Amino acid sequence: MNFGPVLKSALAALLLSGTAALAADQGVTDTEILLGEVEPLSGPPALLGVAHNLGVRLALEEANAAGGIHGRKLRLTALDDGYVSSRTIQSLKKLISVDKVFALTSLSGSGQAVASIPVVEQAGIPTIVSIGPVTPLYEPPRENVFVVGQAYEEGMHQLALFLADKFPGKKWAIVTQDDDYGVALREGLKKAKDEKKFNVVFETIYKRNQQDFSSEVLRAKDAGVEVFIAGGIISENVAMLKEMEKLGIKPAVGIFWPGRVEAMLKLAGPASDGIYAVDYVTPFGSEEGKAFYELAKKHLSAEEMARINRYTMTGYSGARVLLAAIEKCGKDLTWACTNKHLADTKNLDVKVMAPISFAKGSRFSNQAVQIMQADFATLSFKPVK
Repeated sequence: MNFGPVLKSALAALLLSGTAALAADQGVTDTEILLGEVEPLSGPPALLGVAHNLGVRLALEEANAAGGIHGRKLRLTALDDGYVSSRTIQSLKKLISVDKVFALTSLSGSGQAVASIPVVEQAGIPTIVSIGPVTPLYEPPRENVFVVGQAYEEGMHQLALFLADKFPGKKWAIVTQDDDYGVALREGLKKAKDEKKFNVVFETIYKRNQQDFSSEVLRAKDAGVEVFIAGGIISENVAMLKEMEKLGIKPAVGIFWPGRVEAMLKLAGPASDGIYAVDYVTPFGSEEGKAFYELAKKHLSAEEMARINRYTMTGYSGARVLLAAIEKCGKDLTWACTNKHLADTKNLDVKVMAPISFAKGSRFSNQAVQIMQADFATLSFKPVK
């Protein structure tokens, strides 16, 4: 007798706190489709989580304004994990087994998403990851987990290659975080260093949530830094930039896309002018960015508009991918059908990033990146490559 299916169902039930096996079409009625997501909606990381949530809501409001999907309106339940992995997992179990959402539009940040993969993989629920697209989320590929964006490793690799070509022969300092995010950035930097052989004169790893970087920046200055990789999120990068300003040094600074938000420029002040960033979504100052801003104004309040940033674009794009797959399923909406059409996504134009596709056997959209430079006078980023 083949006990495989029985054991799989039992494992899924155990993982979801003893609940009964879930029907693949949960969260769907004749008039509604219920979606769910988890992200940081409180504390400093809420700058990213709230913006992402607004992007998902924007995609749903846009679809609902056009009549929904095959007569069904879309509704979103969002839970706050405070950027804590244990709360992410708890919230996902609630969304799947208690709220019984049909699909997931976010698993929070990169570390939280990696920790929660066993829950969503065992459940089989269609899942979009569009906040922290790190490699462990799509290698190996999971049947129901789809990552929209570009890997941290490749993004940093491309930023470092650009800086190495623009500033040949210069002395580099690298300051990164002591978590999965930092590991990914260091891997990208190592790959670029192997290719370009740039000279790293100072490198250090700091503890997550560290705010005082006086020692690190002073040591970088003493080493003669000319290119500085600030591998923080927002507050850490601001602290590094302020310290450089205080010490009177102005190296070429490269930051990563979690910090590529206008709020970071405001917090850092003039010290942020001219810094380089890498991203796979367009800046708001581009024609596509301006069009997106106008779309958002149609569906979001003035208070909400004040909180949008690049993560609004990633949330919107990920949700658009999911809605396109749901629409292709017609009235007979199931997890299996949705996962199949997600996998078959080809050249979906969401306007704010390159068209989205998943290669055969892949669950990663592998978006092209571009290099941008900050203009403090306009609190904006402009493409340079």
